[in-house]
Amino acid sequence: MAKRDDFWVFGYGSLMWQPGFPYIEAVPALLRGYHRWFCVYSHHYRGTPEQPGLVLGLAPGGSCRGLAFRVSRAEEVAVRDYLDERELVTYAYLPRTLRVETPAAAVEAYTFVADPAHRQYAGDLGIERSAEIIMEARGVAGLNRDYLINTVRRLEKEGYVDARLHPLLKRVEHLTGIIEAGGGI
Repeated sequence: MAKRDDFWVFGYGSLMWQPGFPYIEAVPALLRGYHRWFCVYSHHYRGTPEQPGLVLGLAPGGSCRGLAFRVSRAEEVAVRDYLDERELVTYAYLPRTLRVETPAAAVEAYTFVADPAHRQYAGDLGIERSAEIIMEARGVAGLNRDYLINTVRRLEKEGYVDARLHPLLKRVEHLTGIIEAGGGI
């Protein structure tokens, strides 16, 4: 049950399937005013400076379904520090506290939005170009395409179909088949 006095975190990408912090519960949540997209170049976790990958960011407009993690207020400082260290590696994100809707109540949740003024902001590259980048990239956290696959699978587990991520995954799967058959992209 949503409690307003706890600390809340909104996850829309890897935080949904690999939060890395202690939480009391994770509940479905809806953020209005932002949408999820692969709009940030990754030079660390899912790519390198020489071959950047793409990671998800929140961009203005639309809405985004994800998970709201309820964290004990006693853990707030440690969790916020952990998230800042994890998500602000290159400061391509801006930390924000935004209102999200959970089944029990609307809560204020800590999250990260893409910074369009940052040099790693990619914007909307479209499905074709995004798929090509995701297919080629690998960073310290592994293959860029695994990030996409894990995010889509977690959304499906929650009963969500993302109108842009699912077609992107289909394109990546198609490119994977071409590569495995001996072709190139």
